[in-house]
Amino acid sequence: MSSVIIVLIILVVLVFIALIKTIQVIPQASAAIVERFGRYTRTLNAGLNIVVPFIDSIRNRIDLREQVVPFPPQPVITQDNLVVNIDTVIYYQVTDARAATYEVASYIQAIEQLTVTTLRNIIGGMDLERTLTSREEINAALRGVLDEATGKWGIRVNRVELKAIEPPTSIQDSMEKQMRADRDKRAAILTAEGIRQSAILTAEGEKQSAILRAEGEAKASALRAEGEAQAIRTVFESIHAGDADQKLLAYQYLQMLPKIAEGDANKLWIVPSEIGDALKGLSGAFGNFPGGAPGFSTGQERRQDPPID
Repeated sequence: MSSVIIVLIILVVLVFIALIKTIQVIPQASAAIVERFGRYTRTLNAGLNIVVPFIDSIRNRIDLREQVVPFPPQPVITQDNLVVNIDTVIYYQVTDARAATYEVASYIQAIEQLTVTTLRNIIGGMDLERTLTSREEINAALRGVLDEATGKWGIRVNRVELKAIEPPTSIQDSMEKQMRADRDKRAAILTAEGIRQSAILTAEGEKQSAILRAEGEAKASALRAEGEAQAIRTVFESIHAGDADQKLLAYQYLQMLPKIAEGDANKLWIVPSEIGDALKGLSGAFGNFPGGAPGFSTGQERRQDPPID
């Protein structure tokens, strides 16, 4: 009786194992390769799948999502015989699980080696300066070669990026010195340009200021001359309206003589002949006063000599 129970337990265990092997649940964005007696049978997609236990076996489970694989720095020689280290990052996706399983032994290693050889071919035709400034061109060329080569492996290369391009230390020092010299040169040029613009603006300001001062002085002189002319015109009209005679004119001239003599440059006076005649008449007019006009000498006084003892 006990042997029967043992047999039943063994049968139950076998059935349970068979059920486990029969039902295969594949996660989303994944695929599984099924082999029957070592030969490819079919590819299991995401979801619940039924296989024949002990006959069918799962060979490989493949992630169908986009993968990111960084590769270590690789030494590459440029056209001008300089060694640079280049880090690359590959974005790829498995599109055919069967081809990725049977067409290549290890597609990751194959992609890495293909990337290294392709980089050496591309960088070998460029000098260092072009290599440092042509990342997009290198990325596009590398992606084209990888995508074409990995297509038969069931791999699609979506993107290739160069993480870093590191030239030799001596070249880096030379480049830093050159960039520092270029920055100093640009700073000196900008400083000189600023000084030049400042000098130009200062000169323009002084020019405008001088022009405005000259215009102001010219307008002031014109206004003063116009005022003096108006004053002379008014005096002349007043004299003409009062019918002044020569005696009055001579008296006015005598009053203006001290003001004329105030200037330091007035060393020579020109007196019109008519003024002399007017002065004679004026002298005769003042001579009629007793004792003569105050402050004037008529020329008739005689000097008295002191008495002789």
